Amino acid sequence: MDTSIQKLSIWKLIISIIGCELTGVLSSILSNAAMNPWFDNLNKPSWNPPSAVFGPVWSILYLLMGISLWLVWKSEKPTNEKEIAVTFFIIQLFLNFWWSLLFFKFHSPELALVDITLLLILILVTIIQFFPISKTAAYILIPYLLWVAFATILNASILILNS
Repeated sequence: MDTSIQKLSIWKLIISIIGCELTGVLSSILSNAAMNPWFDNLNKPSWNPPSAVFGPVWSILYLLMGISLWLVWKSEKPTNEKEIAVTFFIIQLFLNFWWSLLFFKFHSPELALVDITLLLILILVTIIQFFPISKTAAYILIPYLLWVAFATILNASILILNS
């Protein structure tokens, strides 16, 4: 492989990972999720994971998301096919960003549940769009899909327990 193409591919990888990780960091900072007395006082199901679990899990998931995006971005598939797939990825990343703000900052488990339900659907659509471009890119989004499915059930449970 030509060294200029390798350098471009490395930059695409760096941009993809940093873009995804920054989405999570910015959302967390803006929502003040780590220090939130409102959340601490909510009734939660017994199977609610400890707060310390969320940071590492999300860091790994954002890393996987960035690698997945990079695999699609660097692929040799037709540009229009990649543009459609990346558009779905960006939309789901946008919904991902907003969930923490809706839940923690605006104290709205209802709106957060709508957001995360749409997010779950968009992650599935993104996986479907990524599959013909890069099976690996699609497969490495499955842990993200499963975690968001779990988070959707958790969000719904918290909403029910506090209604």
